[in-house]
Amino acid sequence: MKKTALILLLLLCSCGGDDSDRSNCNFLFDAGVNLTVNTNLPQFSQLQFTNNGVYVPGQGNNGIWLWRATASDLYAWDAADPSHQPTACSTLTDSGIGDIVVCGCEDANEYSLITGLGFGENIQPCTLQPYRVEDIGNNTFLVTN
Repeated sequence: MKKTALILLLLLCSCGGDDSDRSNCNFLFDAGVNLTVNTNLPQFSQLQFTNNGVYVPGQGNNGIWLWRATASDLYAWDAADPSHQPTACSTLTDSGIGDIVVCGCEDANEYSLITGLGFGENIQPCTLQPYRVEDIGNNTFLVTN
């Protein structure tokens, strides 16, 4: 419940100001996501440790970024830059700087996997598209929308 409230608060705070700034934030569609993540499996083992992320292709618009924020909190974000139509260059990749992911397009938009907000010199009004994460026990999480 705390995670959902935090995400909603962040999204509401990011919506302030001129609505015309957000007119370019409707590129992503509501992709059906139903992903089971077991951190005991090798492909997700980095998520057993805080401040680690894993990219999962083939989900959402351009994949999903999972981020282990705390021992009890796992966040899931669509890996498509919300400021672009989903293309090969709009897939967010690891910047090599902590929780920051970067768009491969010319503008190189950056976003935080902790807050979903834009980061860096070219901050966009769009925020990352979040997915629900439910802890179903035994180091296993269900990611849905």
